[in-house]
Amino acid sequence: MTIQLGPHRVDGNVFLAPMAGVTDVPFRQICRMWGAAYVVGEMVASQSHLWASAKSQSRFRFEESDSLRVTQLLGADPDELEKAVYFAVEQGAQVIDFNMGCPAKKVCSVACGSALMRDEAEALVLLKRLGAAARNADVPVTLKCRTGWDEAHKNAVTIAKMAADEGFAMITVHGRTREGGYISPVEYRTIADVVQAVSIPVVANGDIIDGTRARRVLDETGAAAVMVGRGSMGKPWIFRQIASHLAGEDYPIPDHRQRVETILAHREAHFAFYEEDLAVRTFRKHLSWYLQGWPDAAPALAVVLREQTGESQRQRLCDYFAAQGWI
Repeated sequence: MTIQLGPHRVDGNVFLAPMAGVTDVPFRQICRMWGAAYVVGEMVASQSHLWASAKSQSRFRFEESDSLRVTQLLGADPDELEKAVYFAVEQGAQVIDFNMGCPAKKVCSVACGSALMRDEAEALVLLKRLGAAARNADVPVTLKCRTGWDEAHKNAVTIAKMAADEGFAMITVHGRTREGGYISPVEYRTIADVVQAVSIPVVANGDIIDGTRARRVLDETGAAAVMVGRGSMGKPWIFRQIASHLAGEDYPIPDHRQRVETILAHREAHFAFYEEDLAVRTFRKHLSWYLQGWPDAAPALAVVLREQTGESQRQRLCDYFAAQGWI
């Protein structure tokens, strides 16, 4: 499967979803290593006064591992979004993704993310401005949205048609409403309706947890690709597993030695990207995800997560791995 985004060709149909606090440069690097065909960075606020912050600066950054550099923008002001497109391109972005799907209360409370789906007229204003800015900047623009605001107001088809008419190159639809958050059952019927309604590639998102689910979703929706979000947290090898399954091949879950190699490689990339104090704190969540359900992991994690320096954290982690015979 090949998807064309402007001049850029994406080979493969298993993508990494943008996730705030997760899909930073090091995590994207690891997911690419494990076969993610397309990766999207953490969302960046469109307000220019925030761009100088350390958090925004890190989210605008790219590395060589980002073979296609994708920045996701969040916002509700057309002027700010237009400026953000140009700024993101200056920072190296090759594709701009617009967030109309985040269900977080702090995002929707300021009329951003999936809250934009409540007002189709306002959504159209933003999509027009983004489409025009992307053409001026000579960069493809894509959209990520939900099926609608709530079960009574599913308007992903209408939003998708608007985006396609304004020159958007691809649309990703999460199969839940904003009201459904990440809890309600995922329904893929609306994604199938979007596929039928537009001629641009549509990506299916929502509870893609293994190859069997990915195959069923692609068959049911006709989508061009699937996008994996939370299913990749602590399991970046999921991309190779899904891609192999879709190709009719078996790819077993990596054994503990292989997973340990991945954890240590991720940790090394993480500490190379961040200052040590921040790296120690922010890698703790990854360790909690990676080691979930591992033998004797709970007491080992209790020790590892208390460490305050990079060296001590690594040593306690390796002590655990060695005790299990994995290194």
